[in-house]
Amino acid sequence: MAAEGHAPTASEYIVHHLQHWQVDWSLKPVVQKAIVDFGVINLDSVLYALAIGALGCFVLWLAARKATAGVPGRFQAAVEMLVEMVDNQAKANIHNAKSRKFIAPLALTVFVWIFLLNAMDMLPVDLLPAIWSKAYAAMGHDPHHAYMRVVPTADLSTTLGLSTSVLLLCLIYSVKIKGLGGWGHELISAPFGAHPLLWPINLLMQIIEYLAKTISHGMRLFGNMYAGELVFMLIALMGGAMAASLSGVLLPIGHIIAGTIWAIFHILVITLQAFIFMMLTLIYLGQAHESH
Repeated sequence: MAAEGHAPTASEYIVHHLQHWQVDWSLKPVVQKAIVDFGVINLDSVLYALAIGALGCFVLWLAARKATAGVPGRFQAAVEMLVEMVDNQAKANIHNAKSRKFIAPLALTVFVWIFLLNAMDMLPVDLLPAIWSKAYAAMGHDPHHAYMRVVPTADLSTTLGLSTSVLLLCLIYSVKIKGLGGWGHELISAPFGAHPLLWPINLLMQIIEYLAKTISHGMRLFGNMYAGELVFMLIALMGGAMAASLSGVLLPIGHIIAGTIWAIFHILVITLQAFIFMMLTLIYLGQAHESH
């Protein structure tokens, strides 16, 4: 983080917190040297995503296990409202009842999982990284190199991985619903018509559309969560700046006020981003069922 012997500067603090715990495929520590590097794994994102995904499954299983036919409790009522909301959106976008048997539970999983991933941003910025730093030092390593990011959706590899999974499902349903020949004909005949001279242009436009939807799907979630994480770091620095000057004694007050306001607003952000990602998933899969 900082050079040994002095406290980190604001920029060093932020840079350290924005660094992932990175390993290669053999789980050896490695440093990413290119923007796109498929030999590097952000292990913190993977572990938190798996752990939180398991937590989401447990919560939904618990709701199903405790469900009663009588008057539901508050927990059951909340889960039933969530399930009904997702089911209504699935019916509005996916008109194939057979497809909805898979897509509706998928949409529910996407919403719950991404909401919980986003909600990691509500934890104190330094809580889990500080615990990991102490554990890393206890294992005999330099704590300044103990990197840990706790919001998987603030990692572009996570969000693009999710959006790419949606793309693959769209391709699968396009072939399943329309047939390989029907989908292939659509690729070269839409949007400008089936004239042979337009086939290359149509195919290029279809490829651009698929790429644009996939990239924007992942980038939208990443951009919002990355910005939210960065704002929390800047607010955290306000509290630490009090010792820098006499005028800085008022910064802890601003730290509390700004942190509270942003945290309340961020509850809306993490929920809205999960809902948007779920809705776009349903819309794109619905489009895969339709012909141009």
